[in-house]
Amino acid sequence: MIIDDEILEIGQCGTFYGVGVGPGDPELLTLKAFRLIVSADCCAYLVNDKGESLGATIAAAPLSARSEDQPESRLAIYMPMKRDRREANQQYDQAAEQIAGVLDRGGDVVFLCEGDPLLFGSFAYLLERLDGRYPCEVVPGISSINAAAAELRTPLAQLSGNLAVINARHSDQQILDTLAQFDNVAILKAGQNRPRLLALLQQSGRKAEASYIEYATRTEQKIVRDLDSLASESGPYFSLFLINRPGEDS
Repeated sequence: MIIDDEILEIGQCGTFYGVGVGPGDPELLTLKAFRLIVSADCCAYLVNDKGESLGATIAAAPLSARSEDQPESRLAIYMPMKRDRREANQQYDQAAEQIAGVLDRGGDVVFLCEGDPLLFGSFAYLLERLDGRYPCEVVPGISSINAAAAELRTPLAQLSGNLAVINARHSDQQILDTLAQFDNVAILKAGQNRPRLLALLQQSGRKAEASYIEYATRTEQKIVRDLDSLASESGPYFSLFLINRPGEDS
């Protein structure tokens, strides 16, 4: 591997870890995630324009347990929340090179990712920039889908039942087709699409089989089982619908 015209043996550089910190409840952090956050040379995470980070908030306990002697403690990466991906890609490019600088010096870097790193996770964008150049490992976390199912006490799938996960940004027809073809459906990132999704659930005849949850496992969590009582207006980004069709096997 050639970096800055010098040959760097793979054993001499650090490892880049994508660590899932779960949906919000700090007690859902895995033991492995906790250990790596405490021991890594650098912990990286996304922040908004106010400098706030959900990932860092969830991982507050292991972050506070880190030694003050760790030379390169934290890397806050500003990420704009816009549909236009150009600025976001520039931020990922810059962050990848900052992380590479720590890895080149032999330091391990942990990137904190809400939920699971490889399910709509921001870690994937850094992984594609660094994998192959450096050792990379992934520590799975509890996804919002699993957390929502647990809070709703709703099985995601049973016996011969099937499951689909779809983004609320898909077209009306894609969502209707998914609702028609799958017994169980998770529609993620409801947010601004909530009024449209409510209309599609009504149109598909599956509104009565659906539940809604926002901020799963967090203190501000909200659950709505009767969707007729859910306002047809935009909701928070961290929200989803779970649709569960009772089958003959249940």
